[in-house]
Amino acid sequence: MKNEDAAKVLQAVRDLAPAIAARSGEIEEARRLPADLLGQLKAAGCFRMFVPRSHGGHEVDLRTGIDVLETLARADGATGWTVMIGSESPNLFALLSRERFDAIYAGGPDVIIGGGFNAQGEAHATEDGYRVTGRWNFASGCEHASWLFGNCVIMDGGRPRMGPASEVPEMRGMLFPASEVRILDTWSVLGLRGTGSHDIMMEGAFCPAAHSFDIFQGQSSVAAPGFVAPVLHFVLHMGAVAVGIAQGALDDVVTLASSGKKRLYARAQLADSPVFQVHLGRAETSVRAARALLRDMGDELWAACVNDPGAALAMTPRIAGGLAWVTEVSAQAVDACYRAGGGGVARNASVLQRRFRDIHTFSQHAAAAEGWLGQAGAALLGQPTGFWN
Repeated sequence: MKNEDAAKVLQAVRDLAPAIAARSGEIEEARRLPADLLGQLKAAGCFRMFVPRSHGGHEVDLRTGIDVLETLARADGATGWTVMIGSESPNLFALLSRERFDAIYAGGPDVIIGGGFNAQGEAHATEDGYRVTGRWNFASGCEHASWLFGNCVIMDGGRPRMGPASEVPEMRGMLFPASEVRILDTWSVLGLRGTGSHDIMMEGAFCPAAHSFDIFQGQSSVAAPGFVAPVLHFVLHMGAVAVGIAQGALDDVVTLASSGKKRLYARAQLADSPVFQVHLGRAETSVRAARALLRDMGDELWAACVNDPGAALAMTPRIAGGLAWVTEVSAQAVDACYRAGGGGVARNASVLQRRFRDIHTFSQHAAAAEGWLGQAGAALLGQPTGFWN
């Protein structure tokens, strides 16, 4: 731990985890975090854990953040995901000017941003800003966010403005107070239902130039290790959520087997089955391996951010490929737990069914796609990777 606050946040979420797990069905039914639970998560420090101490936050290290997010996702996948998105708010706000960053946090550290990273909008340049029109998918936590953004292609004179790489249009995120953005109720999905990841929409909205930022190549206005290569931090945070969901499934199937569960037509109880024991042992070992890889990559990235920030981006192919592998392994572990549970886990009330749906919804995220492993392989061969850096 790098400071006392880090230990306090981690202990606070460990204390809160049983209550979150008990409410996982309620969270899923509501398709968002209940207001009182959101308040408890704020009080625990979840949304200020990466905010600088100078602005009222805890400024925890990367390893602590990974452990916090895994703990929450182990209790409930949607809670882990939603807190992950909200906790990363300062990393995005830091892509604005320092003056704007300071102004956003002037009222306190629990400021939450949401929005769309995919460039699904157009921002038409004006003399002092942009006119923004677009519709963005997957704006997790948008219903409780203070600010919302949409990544846009910059339009100049009715045509895309080309960026430094002439074949790629310039893109910038456009930031608005949440009250100025329309939320469309679209989040009817297989899993991670409690994340409230609805679409957001803007039509001809004006965004001052000072409220726009470059998500993937922007420079942070905050000089601290947690603000070096923020997208790589985000990738590792995602891995923590995947591992948490998988560990939760292991917890659930152990509880089920320990209750005397016996599969129909089986000769022995599930806990006494050598085949089940092998599958359980393999799944648990796989999850431990995924966790160990995440922590190893996290420690290496953090050391680079502290000691040699220029070296952090060089880790991009390995970290991106690492998330793809962690997701694959986590999904396999959850699948093994689900299969072992028998017919009963097909019911909507089953926590194992929720884990199964959550991890397979997670695995559809573009950042977890198998192709990132190919990019990691290309980097090993000294070939171009095509990453944003």
